[in-house]
Amino acid sequence: MKIKLISSLLILFSNLAIAQETINVMFYNLLEFPISPPGGRDVILKNILNEFDPDIFMVCELQNETGADMILNTSLNDEGIDFKRADFVLNQSGTSNLQQLIFYRSSMFSLENQEIITTSVRDINKYVLKLNTTDQQTDPIYLYVYVAHLKSSQGTANQNSRLEMMYEFTNDLATIPPDSFVIFGGDYNLYTSSEPAYQELLDVTNAIVMKDPADMPGSWNNNETFQIIHTQSTRIQAGSAGAGGGLDDRFDFITFSENFETNNTLYYLPDTYKSFGNNGNCFNKNISSATCTGEFSQTLRNNLYSMSDHLPVVLQLETTKEFVLANTDFTADTTVIIQKNPVENNLIISSNQVGLSTITLYNMMGQAVKHVTQTDDSNTISVDVSGLSSGLYYITTNILRSKPLKFIKK
Repeated sequence: MKIKLISSLLILFSNLAIAQETINVMFYNLLEFPISPPGGRDVILKNILNEFDPDIFMVCELQNETGADMILNTSLNDEGIDFKRADFVLNQSGTSNLQQLIFYRSSMFSLENQEIITTSVRDINKYVLKLNTTDQQTDPIYLYVYVAHLKSSQGTANQNSRLEMMYEFTNDLATIPPDSFVIFGGDYNLYTSSEPAYQELLDVTNAIVMKDPADMPGSWNNNETFQIIHTQSTRIQAGSAGAGGGLDDRFDFITFSENFETNNTLYYLPDTYKSFGNNGNCFNKNISSATCTGEFSQTLRNNLYSMSDHLPVVLQLETTKEFVLANTDFTADTTVIIQKNPVENNLIISSNQVGLSTITLYNMMGQAVKHVTQTDDSNTISVDVSGLSSGLYYITTNILRSKPLKFIKK
């Protein structure tokens, strides 16, 4: 099986006629950011984001524009200016002082439009991103990104409020082109797939049919069967902010339009949807518990515990389009190459621009597996990868962050 997988990857890599670009997408309930304790959560968030490196970052429970700037400048643009954000607009619905927002990698996307859909509880924020592809003038691709925070708590009245908010979303789908690519990230506050709001979301008669990539219907609340997709609460004790009770609810979602499963140009990478930091063995525990071991590290889970009472949810998209190198931090003749690919033990990265100083390796799930920094002015970095498992990896550098390289570990 491994030989077949590596052979398939080699064929994929050698087919230069088909470019493949990966888009990392994350949604995160930030828990009353930035006021909620502890202090320094912009730095904690930076460390979490460095583990996944999102290209589209959707958030809720953002309190003010100061918090938006902290995320942009400290959490995202810590290694250079490559991220932008939409305008922060105070909540127009109800009395909540919490708002949603989107941050995006500007070398990959441009923000074409943003709107607010008002509801009886909180705004639903709508953004239109255009992919910065080489053929964007003749064959543009647009992403319609919606971010929401539905009404919380159990009970019929709250279920009805969630349904009313969901109606606002599904009604808006009828106002955009029927073949649109749609991403809907949010804290849906759902307890079971039988809730009317969830049924409305996935109704096949909607103008655009939406899909839940987890595809795990059932009663999610306090049910160990669904622990792999639980996102709340990261803490047993509520403390001074957020909810307690341990990890036993699936409140946080990213859903998308059906065409992400059928389109050959822009599509969802199967099995990349994750409750980020959840190793599937943390039911009713602190996410930082030493017993919750697995692919997500203790350091990451400690940071997630400190950051919020929710876990992020993530997924990956891929496009056969080629992105324009729009980042002003590098010039048109800048190149970064892998000297030999596939790699067995020693990965060698070189650039035609002096100053190559840092590289980070990511696995297929977007997790950072190795970070290397050198202090000299060399344009070459050598990395020992003998300890990595066989498979496909991505590389970002301080010179060419916006267009990750790929290599195969034999």
